[in-house]
Amino acid sequence: MAEAPIYDVIVVGSGPAGSSAAYFLGEAGQRVLVLEKECLPRYKTCGGGLSIRYLCEQFPFSFDPILKNDVTSISYIYNNQVTPIPLTPGAIGLVMREDLDAYILRQTRAEVIQEAAVRSVTESSDQVRVETQDGRTYTARYLIGADGANSVVAHSLGLRRQRTPAAAIEAEVSVSPKVNQRFNHRMVFIFGEIHYGYLWIFSKGDHLSVGIAALHPKPGELQKTLKEVMARYGIPLGDTPLYGHPIPIYTHHEPVSSSRTLLVGDAAGLADPLSGEGIRFAIKSGRLAAESILKGHPDRYARVLFRSIGFNHLFTTLTSLSFYYYQSPFLFLGAPNPFSTQGIVDMLADRMTTVEFIPLGFFTLPIFVGTELTARFLSLLGLAHLSDRIRSGIYPEPVKESYRSG
Repeated sequence: MAEAPIYDVIVVGSGPAGSSAAYFLGEAGQRVLVLEKECLPRYKTCGGGLSIRYLCEQFPFSFDPILKNDVTSISYIYNNQVTPIPLTPGAIGLVMREDLDAYILRQTRAEVIQEAAVRSVTESSDQVRVETQDGRTYTARYLIGADGANSVVAHSLGLRRQRTPAAAIEAEVSVSPKVNQRFNHRMVFIFGEIHYGYLWIFSKGDHLSVGIAALHPKPGELQKTLKEVMARYGIPLGDTPLYGHPIPIYTHHEPVSSSRTLLVGDAAGLADPLSGEGIRFAIKSGRLAAESILKGHPDRYARVLFRSIGFNHLFTTLTSLSFYYYQSPFLFLGAPNPFSTQGIVDMLADRMTTVEFIPLGFFTLPIFVGTELTARFLSLLGLAHLSDRIRSGIYPEPVKESYRSG
């Protein structure tokens, strides 16, 4: 029997982190093997919101073929009060994760083996050996673990032993045309229904993606709250399948790499501690891991990851605790402020960090309040055209939305 080929890099997992790492390594001429435990495309629980600008900056190919919807507004709901904020067209798009993962992977120059679940990983001074559940073995100079929050790679090598996860449940729901139209081209976030968490409703063209996420929820709390709240918004879940998954939180206390193995995406615990967003950090960490290997310094990956993502995640963790504890004033002052929503868009595009976002909200609040007071005063004087002109300076375009619960 011929000896198995030795690759430059083996990537375990073909999500956005693994497929991105494989793409950048392949473009640099590396011989890459991707091991995926399932058959592609496979369903993956994910809200699927992402920055189109970020994708365009990272990859030289268009994502138009897989975009389900262009988001034109974000709405925040708290105590049945709806606050809609318009977005610049083309800023945020929505995708199905199975489409995104398979699409990026198709652009790579990597060899891909599907239905190859990893059983164990062993590392020596000069290579990494991967054994799959069916007994096959593969060797490479380096390994990238992109196999999710319950990473077999991490477990095999003693990386990230202590994990701090949040939890989420999502469903893809077919609704009536009337309900679908009500949420079309919108991302809706609902607060105040669960402690240390939120719910969402995202429009994906022919259906809605709905879900709930929270830090350390009680058993059964997520399912119960999701069904109750969605029913109030005309989205009965009934027998719709609910998909749950852990959201790993980065704490900087666990190692995310060894001498020849680098963890990326959820395997490294890189979901956003406040929103649970993970696609951007998956792509970013995949690229950082690839660059560390290409530069010949995989030993520096953990430091680079901390500087690029980890430090901001630690700050975001503290921010999220403050936000949920003082939720009412944060939402009362921040939700109507269009500069805050633009900051969120910029964070999705990786052009702003949470460290920069917090002062933005405070410093722009007087501008927003002054603009609104002036616009309302002009409206009282019957000068609606001037009122609209004043508001146009801080809003992309007017948006009218109405949601009913109950």
